[in-house]
Amino acid sequence: MSKTPLDFLWFIPSAGDNAYLSHPETDRAPTPRYLREIAIAADRLGYSGVLLPTGAHCTDAWITAASIAPFTERLRLLVAARPGLIHPSEAVRQAAALDRLTGGRALVNIVTGGSPQALAADGLFLDHHERYVQTEEFLNIWRRLANGETVTHQGKHLSIDKGRLLFPFVQEPHAPIWFGGSSDIAREIAAQHVDVYLAWGEPPAQLKEVIDDVRERAAKRGRTIRFGIRLHVIVRETEAQAWDAANELIKYVTDDAIEAFQRAMAKGSDSVGQSRMSALHNGSRANLEVSPNLWAGIGLVRTGAGTALVGDPDTVAERLEEYAQLGVDTVIASGYPHLEEAYRVAELLFPKLNLKHPVGETSLKFPNVSPSFTAPPLRAAS
Repeated sequence: MSKTPLDFLWFIPSAGDNAYLSHPETDRAPTPRYLREIAIAADRLGYSGVLLPTGAHCTDAWITAASIAPFTERLRLLVAARPGLIHPSEAVRQAAALDRLTGGRALVNIVTGGSPQALAADGLFLDHHERYVQTEEFLNIWRRLANGETVTHQGKHLSIDKGRLLFPFVQEPHAPIWFGGSSDIAREIAAQHVDVYLAWGEPPAQLKEVIDDVRERAAKRGRTIRFGIRLHVIVRETEAQAWDAANELIKYVTDDAIEAFQRAMAKGSDSVGQSRMSALHNGSRANLEVSPNLWAGIGLVRTGAGTALVGDPDTVAERLEEYAQLGVDTVIASGYPHLEEAYRVAELLFPKLNLKHPVGETSLKFPNVSPSFTAPPLRAAS
């Protein structure tokens, strides 16, 4: 069992789920019933929370969170919000309402990055630096409102006059703020404002530099923050089975698909974190194990978290302990497809971890799917 207590969350695939990457015949639509099934399973199995992403490709994060909340008991809901698409006064009201609805289970994930094309399609036209300037203003207003202040602020991008939050959070002083970003300005914002800094799954030596830097910046402000890692997990009873599963996941991914995706990413993304993810594999299948048991195959054709820990339960637990030694105390994991893999990770990996929230039914015999699950219809290929 790993030495460091870990806060272990799962992922709600509100953009749809897959059994194989780049194989539409195995796609699962993000129906309300399917997303609810994953949330119920995560709650029962002992995951401490779930991440709900944001973007035009996803179902709305806040409405989805509210829809699954009544079917869960302990599960915390880490809900993404994007500065620039919502004013901090409305965002803080939404977060406080979800916190009150769930009895103090709301978490807020501030998302600034994204491709300029996708952001423009949502009506956000700021460049990389200015988006983070706006995020700093957003968090300044959001936190002051959440702390019960009456706020007047005239900023470069955001303004408010005598704003107040009338219905406070259950959590004190408010729901924790999570945030990720690899650029210099993002690290400054994290040091000043956030409770949990979230990184993607880079090799430990690379991630150490990021964590040490953000920790030092926070310390200069008299603050301490926690650190989390967002990655996929492919765990099987044996090492060989785990690597077979990883290779199976991308068996329908063609070289042409990889080239087209990587070309679009290079042209269309201004994300420093995404660049760091892409640099791990450089668009090639040749050396996808970029660190012991850290596999970059998902990033060949997917944005965001592009790496997975691959191995048997003991090995994956050892690798998580290596991250814990850097200061990581929180894991947001995922796996394709997310319902079956939620069971697999809980059944095989959880007994090897020292979980902060060890409540769950992980002693149940592993099923292929949850007992009440009925597979939704396959989404038509586009």
